[in-house]
Amino acid sequence: MMKNQLTNITGFEWDEGNINKNKEKHGLDWWLIEEIFFYEPVIIQDDIRHSGEEKRWFLLGKTDNAVLIMAVFTVRNQKIRIISARKMNKKERKAYEKA
Repeated sequence: MMKNQLTNITGFEWDEGNINKNKEKHGLDWWLIEEIFFYEPVIIQDDIRHSGEEKRWFLLGKTDNAVLIMAVFTVRNQKIRIISARKMNKKERKAYEKA
């Protein structure tokens, strides 16, 4: 999925059981995770290993306050649905900084 394919997105959809999971596990609020879709640079790649019944992607991006985050998401009914998110690991930071 290329970034320009996100232009048809109308918003975000959060699962009730999932919206606070990233805060509890990784200290990331839902609104902070959403920010990474709006700042450059952004790296989006197919998550082939975890794509089953629905296609998944992972995104490396940063927030307004330069927090580097990796998120896994899918798209349902023109909405981004976050599956999981956490701060980038060392390998991901290195790839992101090259972009």
